[in-house]
Amino acid sequence: MTTEEFWKSWLAFWIVAGGPLLLGFTGLAFSLYLTHRHLDAIKEALKNSRYIYLWGDSLGKRGLIWSLLEMSKIAGMILLPKSHIRVGDLDPVDFKNFPPYLKRYLTIVTTMIFTAMIWMAAVAIALEFR
Repeated sequence: MTTEEFWKSWLAFWIVAGGPLLLGFTGLAFSLYLTHRHLDAIKEALKNSRYIYLWGDSLGKRGLIWSLLEMSKIAGMILLPKSHIRVGDLDPVDFKNFPPYLKRYLTIVTTMIFTAMIWMAAVAIALEFR
């Protein structure tokens, strides 16, 4: 196990609090970057999808929190396409023709946020059993 001195060190502080928070905030910032710089390209690539047809005019114009939620929804549609195609939110042709660089960006932002969440859960478990 670890010694009590470790838990009082700066290294422990950065592993426990700094790392996941920094990664999570970086993921949120990257999500906002995608909303402000690449949302038009995403909307153009998904122009036949029902979600973009219904919400396309208001995407990116409803504030900070809504921008993050909208980008999460779009990332979910692209990274988990079968359920969204089945529901009807995503057009199969749009998914097939979706630009690879945008899919890579959506994969990166989703990975960053999920990694931060998993890291925080691991830290919580480690603190519980220290």
